[in-house]
Amino acid sequence: MYTLSVLLIFLFALSGVVYIIASLLGKKMMKEREKNSSFECGFDPFKKARTSFSIRFFLVAIIFLIFDIEIVILMPVGILINYIAVSYFSLVSAIIVVILIVGLAHEWNQGALNWIE
Repeated sequence: MYTLSVLLIFLFALSGVVYIIASLLGKKMMKEREKNSSFECGFDPFKKARTSFSIRFFLVAIIFLIFDIEIVILMPVGILINYIAVSYFSLVSAIIVVILIVGLAHEWNQGALNWIE
């Protein structure tokens, strides 16, 4: 166990040293206005290339991640059903699902899930 810890610390230190050496010896990037702008066939850009997008897309992605994490949390509970009592399994699963449903109902009530305002 001790040798594994020493090996991990050594590997992290070695990768840090390699990263520092590579950043010192690597090619330097010059930041210029022309290099950072989008290419439009030799003309000056008409508008910014990076337009803002609706925050609703971000909200949908966060809700997806939350329910994806719910699945990750509930999977081990399903595997442990052979080792724990069914009542405990049901209680833990119900608590997790109720917390998520209450959060979803709160978001719905606040109007965060309405796409058109």
